[in-house]
Amino acid sequence: MQPEALAAALRDFADRIARCDPGPSDGVPPEVPVEVRVGAADPVRLTGSAAEALVAALRAYHDPRDRGRCDQCGGRRLDEALQCLDCGQPGGLFGQLVRERLQRHHG
Repeated sequence: MQPEALAAALRDFADRIARCDPGPSDGVPPEVPVEVRVGAADPVRLTGSAAEALVAALRAYHDPRDRGRCDQCGGRRLDEALQCLDCGQPGGLFGQLVRERLQRHHG
């Protein structure tokens, strides 16, 4: 992603949230803004509520590539088939079934 596109998305986000903030005529003291700089672009000013909304959005985000933890080694690198890229074991119920069958076969 280009820094300009990221800065523009942050600026749009901050503007959408800032529209809901109380104005100076509401008797609410202004908050100290937070500035976020992306590359050489002008800094993006976030009001306190926009900063809180950004934190909430970041914490709620789930990366679709995160497929959970490996049942065997606890690693976090599972491929599309839920096979662990760290220890090579298959994960989930399928992995459990495979391990049980292998144990019976080798046991």
